[in-house]
Amino acid sequence: MSDEKQPAPKSDKSSGAIAALLDEDRTYPPKVEFTKQANVQDDSIYAQAEKDPEKFWAGVASELDWFTKWEKVLEWRPPDAKWFVGGKLNVSYNCLDRHIHTARRSKAALIWEGEPGDTRTLTYWDLYREVNRFASALHRRRRISARADRAVEARRR
Repeated sequence: MSDEKQPAPKSDKSSGAIAALLDEDRTYPPKVEFTKQANVQDDSIYAQAEKDPEKFWAGVASELDWFTKWEKVLEWRPPDAKWFVGGKLNVSYNCLDRHIHTARRSKAALIWEGEPGDTRTLTYWDLYREVNRFASALHRRRRISARADRAVEARRR
């Protein structure tokens, strides 16, 4: 008898169950009330995206603030896809910073509701200040840590 491990025999029952999961065709359409609130009401957007995906996504991406605009929308080498090659953006800036210079500055950016019913609403300006306060604390800590690392290194010499 060989010490080599033999593969477990395939069960037709489990193989069939997995195959059934891979062949899913049920759909769950959203409720009408939900679709009425959608930002996009024109279904032609799907045809535009299908006709020329790169042009479509370049249009969507141009709504963001880019620090460096991309050179190429899509670099596709299956199975790898790279979108907006050469482009640089800051997600935090796009989500928060750019709104503090507009009328949105005083609108709710975050509404928090706790377990016992307490709530807190932060405007874009409030959230911007909190994020920058936290970033400053991290920056100070990094500087202090770097000085401490240099002092430890100097003692080792």
